[in-house]
Amino acid sequence: MPPNDVNPALNLVNLPEHKPPKPKPRTRGKGQKNSATWVPPLDWAATHGPVTGALSAATGAGAAALLGAAAHMPVGLPLAVGAAGALGHGVAAGVRRHLTGRTLATRAASWLLAGSWVSWAIATGPLSWAAAGTLAGLGVGIGAAASKAAIREEAAELERMSAEARTAAKAMNADREAIAREWADRIRRVAGIQVSVFAVEFWKTGAGFSLAAELPGGSATWDRVASSARALAQDARLPLGCTVWVEEGDRQGRVVLDVATVNVLGQEFPYPDDYSALSILTGIPWGMLPNSDVAQVMLREACALILGPPGSGKSTFVDVVLAGFARCTDVLTFVVDLKAGAAGIPWVRPWLETKGLKPPRAGGERPGPETRPGVDWLASTPREALRMFEAVLRINAARQQQYQDLMDAADTTLLPVSAEIPQIMVVVDEGAELLSAASFTDRTMKDLQAAVKKAMRTTRAMGIRLVLTAVDGNVSALGDTSVRKFSPVGVALTSGESSGNNVQKLFPGAKANTRQLTAKGCGVIGAAGAEGFAPTGFKGWKTSPSMARTAVIATSARRPRLDAVSAAAAGDDYTRRWDTDRAGWLWIGTQAALDTVGTGPEPETRPVASGGLNLSALRDRTPEPAADGQTNVIAFPGHRPQDPARTSLHKEPAPAPAAPAGPEWLAEAIDAIESAASMGLKVAAVADMVGRDRKTVRGALQAAVERGELHYRDNGPQSVFVHPDHA
Repeated sequence: MPPNDVNPALNLVNLPEHKPPKPKPRTRGKGQKNSATWVPPLDWAATHGPVTGALSAATGAGAAALLGAAAHMPVGLPLAVGAAGALGHGVAAGVRRHLTGRTLATRAASWLLAGSWVSWAIATGPLSWAAAGTLAGLGVGIGAAASKAAIREEAAELERMSAEARTAAKAMNADREAIAREWADRIRRVAGIQVSVFAVEFWKTGAGFSLAAELPGGSATWDRVASSARALAQDARLPLGCTVWVEEGDRQGRVVLDVATVNVLGQEFPYPDDYSALSILTGIPWGMLPNSDVAQVMLREACALILGPPGSGKSTFVDVVLAGFARCTDVLTFVVDLKAGAAGIPWVRPWLETKGLKPPRAGGERPGPETRPGVDWLASTPREALRMFEAVLRINAARQQQYQDLMDAADTTLLPVSAEIPQIMVVVDEGAELLSAASFTDRTMKDLQAAVKKAMRTTRAMGIRLVLTAVDGNVSALGDTSVRKFSPVGVALTSGESSGNNVQKLFPGAKANTRQLTAKGCGVIGAAGAEGFAPTGFKGWKTSPSMARTAVIATSARRPRLDAVSAAAAGDDYTRRWDTDRAGWLWIGTQAALDTVGTGPEPETRPVASGGLNLSALRDRTPEPAADGQTNVIAFPGHRPQDPARTSLHKEPAPAPAAPAGPEWLAEAIDAIESAASMGLKVAAVADMVGRDRKTVRGALQAAVERGELHYRDNGPQSVFVHPDHA
């Protein structure tokens, strides 16, 4: 990790100052009155300051003189008491508390002066101006002396604390210096590079440390150190499962090494018992890093691809993904699983129980009557998945047309997603079943594949993204390489494989020691782009059906509903998604059993703009229309429509933007190039996508460049076409 605070003397990073926890306020018991609100606290053991101490001494001496004169006290007795106080309180107690010599002298002198004055006042009479004046002078003198002693004592105390801190820091820096020398020598021997280690930071969990080093000039680069990471771990004799992760520092010429000394990734960790609200805009936790920090991914503009062989923990990881989306207040989750919908069933079952369609689960938390499905749409067949993606593409088009004013007001080309306009995350489990080349002969599957890839290319700006899983990253499993190109966030689960092929497919050139990441749920995670991070090892949390149940119940009240514009665009494909003929397999049994009971009631034609559930098996009445006869419209924060007719869902559709000149497939190609952002697309990739030869595609794209619709980045064999927004 990059250094933050460098100690010039030791040339090593300082640990952050430890602050003790604040004491908890005392609370009164039940039935007790809080007298502290009107009675000042009295603490007879409290110490006095210079002013109150001097005042107390003066008044005490005056009272003792009056009492002694009235009782005919022997004149020498107060002086003896003062001498005893000087020895006991002034000297003995001060020495025991390690007070300074000035404080000891001030205390002893105060006792002796007070005793002497009382003896003199008893002998001459305390009720005289001379006695009063000398007592006042005595009090002022004691107060001044005590004030100076207190200042000196505070300075001495700070000096003692600084000395202790310096001693502790010296001991800690001794450990740092030893590690710095050891690893500088190790890097020189193993990697052949003479580095200067200037910072060492111990992880809070105690599972390892990070060190930062300056590289020498010339050909020594950080990736040369990275290529020796495995050899460095072996030379350090780290325990099995502990690795050395190397990345570039905060500026060029620096390298950072994360050295794990405890095999955190080999342990098993359940999903955290935390279902607090999240946002797609601030990151979603997907697992634990070797230093026990959380691996967070940003998916507002990014698709994700998760690869993992059988037995690697991929299904468990999908639950982690769904749990993160369920916690978001601005995300709706659609799930496609062509293996009988297995990935989404645990996330729907609590809702089915509230509808009487499934028996209550024995044990565990019971869902309330208002519990909603944990996923908003579940497709288990190619036909239902095709309905879903066709609806997604219609939603994308409707959002582009009807939210232009909102985007203009926010001065952005990205739809501002929120609880009112949620992002749609489509999770496709086992994408090999859907995208593999073996299913090209099936017409429905072919249409579905085209819709999935189009959604990945064209829906980024309108808040629709995909998370796909597959066994491996081969073209035979993914259909072509476009899925990898449009998935900046990647996860390669490594348990069950020894060659690390998936890691190399997702992160070409990554120096990851996958042989050390063999525990189930382990893998490599990384994200490209400005908000991304370099590929690094991580461990996914362990989940269970009970975890899914808890997450559904805990997050039900704050999960959003589909906005009215999107619901109207999706139409009956969305509003009838829980009808018996389409989702009855969830409570009747298999799809084959469902076929024996018919197709369910006829679809209702009334529009449903709220995005709520429309379960035909449970419908018994039609909702009443709005009082003013107008369809409900969504109200954006800070925006008030001036003309209700303009915001009605039944308004005339806005004129479609003029199609770009050129062949009919050019518009789709330009959308794909825009979705590729600054990376752009090669002619070959566009040709494969639109099914045309490269010469034809190149000519049409060059014509688009001349019209200003595209930008050509000439870089020899790596030349690409880039959208003007990202040029």
